[in-house]
Amino acid sequence: MKNKLKFLTKQSLDKKIKTKWFKGVNILLLVLFVLITNIDRIISFFGGDFKDEITISIKDEVNIYDSFVPTFEETSNMVGESKNFKLEKTDKDIAELKEDIKEKDDQIIVHIMPDEQNYIKAEIISYDEVGTVTTQLISSSINNVKSSVAALESGLTNEQILALTSPVEVTTVLTNPDVENQEGKDIISAGVMIVFILPCFFLIIMLVQMIGAEVNDEKSTRSMEIIISNVPPKIHFLSKIFASTAFVVIQGLLIILYGGIALIIRNMIGGVGLGTVSGEVTSGLNEILQMVKDTGVFSLLLEGLPVILILFILSFIAYAIVAGVLASMTTSIEDFQQLQTPIMLIIMVGYYLAIMAVQFDGSIFIKIASFIPMLSFLLSPVLYMIGQITIIEMIIATVIMALFTWLIFHYGLRIYKVGILNYSSSKLWRKMFKSLKQK
Repeated sequence: MKNKLKFLTKQSLDKKIKTKWFKGVNILLLVLFVLITNIDRIISFFGGDFKDEITISIKDEVNIYDSFVPTFEETSNMVGESKNFKLEKTDKDIAELKEDIKEKDDQIIVHIMPDEQNYIKAEIISYDEVGTVTTQLISSSINNVKSSVAALESGLTNEQILALTSPVEVTTVLTNPDVENQEGKDIISAGVMIVFILPCFFLIIMLVQMIGAEVNDEKSTRSMEIIISNVPPKIHFLSKIFASTAFVVIQGLLIILYGGIALIIRNMIGGVGLGTVSGEVTSGLNEILQMVKDTGVFSLLLEGLPVILILFILSFIAYAIVAGVLASMTTSIEDFQQLQTPIMLIIMVGYYLAIMAVQFDGSIFIKIASFIPMLSFLLSPVLYMIGQITIIEMIIATVIMALFTWLIFHYGLRIYKVGILNYSSSKLWRKMFKSLKQK
């Protein structure tokens, strides 16, 4: 009996892995991972301007240059503008400056002039389109230092004007030592979503579709009758569950491998320089990693990782069981597509609750939802990582998931025994409920 289970599981897994489609899709995934990870280098290779420096020549007739420069740099950093700007003051005539920038896309002229009604006015002169973000940066910076015109008339020094026009530094101080920083929670939640939840979300969808297609294929070709005449339905059902679960686990590990290869290739190629998009992304990631490290998330993850992995595997098996039971009662892939709608709704509910978990801080509803089978694998890891549940509570959710998996297999097998040899779609639900009463 064990040999038959092993044979069927291996045969089912081979049908999924040893195909040109599987190899082709995974080669494509690897290429996409490498391309996305190195997108800035690719753009630069085909003429992108990540390395280029844009010169802003400022014709200042109002004497606000010393206030404009630090304000512009501060505003640029705040909005995360990736372009490199070089600001310089010029005394050249406007006509001469226009001649200088002829057919140049890396130089901008900002002409700041006095205005009787609004104190100052400005022109942005360039050969090509400047871009909305750069225009807004220049405009915002000029508006921010507009008050310096009045300050100059009052006799203030340049240092006093600079202090007057500098952005106000606002910090947040929490007096409750038990309250975590909201920004840190958001980052942790986003990290868990990207690393764990999002891949599992797509793998579950893949698993459900796969089992439905395979069972319906065997039924439509009548090969199901030959298989069941040689092996018990339980062995056949288990082989589908094990093979599909093994496939999604292998695919998940391959995705992790592709991500690692893409990062190694990026490091081997080397950066495109500090101050560029690559440098800013790397710097931003380092800041996020440092913040996560300071919150103690790494140690928290290592402590809960075994439980999270077990919960994921149990969830894969549970969804495989449900998908197999529903597929056994259908006679075509079209019927299965309609019957799997409840599964998709459950996955979507869990996914969106996981996204909004931070907003439910302290809510009894979200904690209860994290114990519900079919939802817990999406919710529990997120809530655990942001500190809304403990590892004990996540273990309880895993135990509940294990009991639920055994329960749906026990009763689902009864439906499966009847369904796999059923070729009629009439009175479908009646047959399902009737089979539940049989042993």
